[in-house]
Amino acid sequence: MKVINLQSIQRSFDPVEAIDVMRQALVSQARGECDTPMPMHLTIPSEQAEVHIKSSYREGGDYFAVKVASGFPKNLERGLSVGNGSVLLLSAETGQPVALLADEGFLTDARTAAVSALVSRELGRSDTSLGILGSGIQARLQAQMHASVLDLERIWIWGRTPERVASCARDLRGLVPGAEVKIASTPSEVARNTRLITTVTAARRPLLSAADLQPGTHIAAVGSDSPGKQELDPDILEHASLVLVDSLAQCERLGELQHAIHLRESVVEAGAFFDSPMRYDPEGPTVCDFTGLGVEDLFIARYAYETQVGESESVQ
Repeated sequence: MKVINLQSIQRSFDPVEAIDVMRQALVSQARGECDTPMPMHLTIPSEQAEVHIKSSYREGGDYFAVKVASGFPKNLERGLSVGNGSVLLLSAETGQPVALLADEGFLTDARTAAVSALVSRELGRSDTSLGILGSGIQARLQAQMHASVLDLERIWIWGRTPERVASCARDLRGLVPGAEVKIASTPSEVARNTRLITTVTAARRPLLSAADLQPGTHIAAVGSDSPGKQELDPDILEHASLVLVDSLAQCERLGELQHAIHLRESVVEAGAFFDSPMRYDPEGPTVCDFTGLGVEDLFIARYAYETQVGESESVQ
């Protein structure tokens, strides 16, 4: 079994390629080609921590994958990363382990941001301003991924902890050097200044309502990935001209849709939308509700592994 560490993965990781790989994953899922069970969640109350275990197999594929990703918020006090994880890639022929991607949670974070940027690209967005609610690693990756598909001139950021927001803003100025980074005092201030917003928090109460949004605003909501989490007031989904979900089954249990379950018949899975786009009112708000799929972990792990194998063969 090959063990691939974080540094090796990051060295060969290409954001644009990752976005394309995520499109393949979601389209394959929507076409019914993949066996992607509901995720398993563990909680560790003493550490206020949560662990997500996800898996998937694509029919006819060479591999299946099992991913473990965790969040330990008290690690900030320890000087350690809050997020961690790894992906095990196994042979679909023999069941034997092929590779352990010891990515420390990077692949989970990167594929999450890649899917958000993918939707912005598929919707034909031409925004030069991006709003981010949240100030963790996902905020940084969201800015980087969106900068790979949009010509960003300005980034608005909001978060609850001033010190973390200031640190994130400094990092964003280096990661997206062509964009001015501005700090907002409230989520609604972000919404007043941009029509492209990504929410990447662990909130359990709405941060935005429909009244906060400008016409034509698109929101990628990625923070709600377990029961009880919520970043958007349900009235945003009710007024939306298009609501995309990564998985109806997951979002109605884990995502924003759990708080607006009566809308389940009107939402569209993102992969199906990519495969066969539908008309919608561009002046209405649009929303992507993301809970993170095991199929995304399978495809991004396969991409990272095969990139490493390809590099090794080219050196030989």
